[in-house]
Formats: sequence, C-alpha cells, structure tokens
Amino acid sequence: MKARQLIEGAVLDPQQLKAIGKAFDDAWEQIAPHVSQRPEAVEAARIKLASLMLTLIKNGSKEFDKLADLAVKLTFTEPTKL
Repeated sequence: MKARQLIEGAVLDPQQLKAIGKAFDDAWEQIAPHVSQRPEAVEAARIKLASLMLTLIKNGSKEFDKLADLAVKLTFTEPTKL
C-alpha cells in the first residue's frame, strides 16, 4: 500500500519507524469506520493519514505515543471529508 510506503520511506531510525507504524495502525483503526469502503477512498484516506503523521513528525511532534490520537483529532476536525 502506498501509505505504508510513505511511512517506511521516511528518514527515521528503526525504533521511530516502528512507533509511527504502530501509531498509523492505531489511528487507522479509529478512522476506517468513517471512510467509504470503495478501494480508492480507502487508499486516499490512508495516504492522507500517513502524510499527516509525517508532517506532524517533521514539525517537531516526537511523542509517538500521542501521535495516533493527534492525527485522529486533526482528521476529524479538518473541513474536508475522508
């Protein structure tokens, strides 16, 4: 999946990659029920989530244990639908 490739291609150490991967999975579990089940909608939402998480990290968010909650909160407060 493209979203997972975005995360795995990030310049992070192995522990950080593992942490963001888990945060992504945790966030996706909360977001998925609110996304259309059309494959293209799922893929777009996953890419959006991965990009958001990488942006948060790039902007200084290093609290990986809180990353999933922050990404979910931002996803549901953005004006655009998934």
